[in-house]
Amino acid sequence: MPKELARTVGAHLLAAGMLIDSDPQLAYAHAEAARRRAARLPVVREAAAEAAYAAGEFSAALTEYRALRRMTGSPEYLAVIADCERALGRPEAALRLLREQPLADVDDDVRIEMLLVEAGAREDLGQTDEAWRLLKQAVDNAPGSAVARARVQHGFAELLLRGGDEAGARRWLASAARLDEEGVVGSADRIAELDGMVIEVDEEEFLDADPGSSDVAQESASADASTRGE
Repeated sequence: MPKELARTVGAHLLAAGMLIDSDPQLAYAHAEAARRRAARLPVVREAAAEAAYAAGEFSAALTEYRALRRMTGSPEYLAVIADCERALGRPEAALRLLREQPLADVDDDVRIEMLLVEAGAREDLGQTDEAWRLLKQAVDNAPGSAVARARVQHGFAELLLRGGDEAGARRWLASAARLDEEGVVGSADRIAELDGMVIEVDEEEFLDADPGSSDVAQESASADASTRGE
């Protein structure tokens, strides 16, 4: 890749990574700008997929994750591909996809992600008892990293909440929060939300106060303009 093109793509990817939590739509626009220039790079396609998913552009995310799966041959994208099918109102398609990959052939963290998506698809189809069985079995026997175990406990807690068992949900959220020391899953925040202790934060105020954020945005815009000959 030519140096100037690499600089432009890199600036868009950096902006997308910085914005994905605070402004997913803008992050998606940056990731798409990078994809248009370097669609053959897996790292670019992954950024586009993640930004599309965060922005709720599930059809686009599905296309990008499918492309990534073809490019890398990795089963790690299967769960999120199936989840995109769920988000598009196709839980049966999600279950068919998950059956393509034997659970014994993937690592523990990927297996947990697949189980979470399967349970969600079952619930979408009105098979709540089966969703409960899958997640209860998983929380009782889940291997994998601490964060992966926290994710399945958090997922089980949300299922319990939807079923009206707030006490049970709180116990599993507390357990997940202990495992999730860095707050990746957000179980502690969910408990605070249930307690009515959510604090609204003005993201724009923080971005305005961070001189680095405007520098990145300006660099990205300037690089983009240069590729158009402006």
